[in-house]
Amino acid sequence: MTEPVQAPRSEPDRGPHAVDAGDGDGKGIYWVLKNVLVGPPVKRIFRPIVVGAENIPDLGPAIIASNHLSYSDWIFMPLVLRRRVTFVAKSDYFTGAGIKGRFQRGFFKGTGQVPIDRSGGSASEGAMRAGMKVLERGELFGIYPEGTRSHDGRLYKGRTGVARLALEAKVPVIPCGVIGTDVVAPPGKVVASFASPTVKFGDPLDFSRYEGMEGDRLILRAVTDEIMYKIMELSGQEYLDMYATKAKQLEGRAVTGAPKKVRKSDT
Repeated sequence: MTEPVQAPRSEPDRGPHAVDAGDGDGKGIYWVLKNVLVGPPVKRIFRPIVVGAENIPDLGPAIIASNHLSYSDWIFMPLVLRRRVTFVAKSDYFTGAGIKGRFQRGFFKGTGQVPIDRSGGSASEGAMRAGMKVLERGELFGIYPEGTRSHDGRLYKGRTGVARLALEAKVPVIPCGVIGTDVVAPPGKVVASFASPTVKFGDPLDFSRYEGMEGDRLILRAVTDEIMYKIMELSGQEYLDMYATKAKQLEGRAVTGAPKKVRKSDT
């Protein structure tokens, strides 16, 4: 994340309702992590820059759709906000036994994670169900439309789940661009640099004009592309009209010299 960085703006005081700890699970852990154990030292060391925090509503549900450059994205993005942002995580993190399992469950719940329920559907369906529950409670739901971290710093084609969720839940989508987290924590390293990452929030996107059209694949693609365009403007990344998973596969074949699989559609 390295584009010309705007000057930081101080975040407005959001009052006593600022810390939105969700449905109560892990509320105490979340507060301690953000305000005592993790938040203060991370802010002091990395000095993250936030732009557009005023675009986050003080109350009510919204989807925050962000690019994804590093595992640290889910630390820095929520850290610059007063409200809690809930993400989805593998259900394995919530089913561990013993002391370690209890600590792990508490940590992921406390840091705003909810398990993906894979029963009766795919992981994407589980994420949809989890997202709907979060939004129905009037909270903020964070999502990475690319579906995985970018392996080369470029912005990739978004999955349409974000559009479907926005239309079904009838909530705004706030685009977010993170810059520099891939420098702070690139793949394979916990911390590689103490550079200051930037988190930018754009104007909320209203898709109420498409109400009742969440089953139309063309509409879902159009909405998703609009969201990705706004993320691109915020992050300054080069955009590639290809899914990140496909790009990783192609790069892997190029490195290993494995032949490309020929599909019927390619002939």
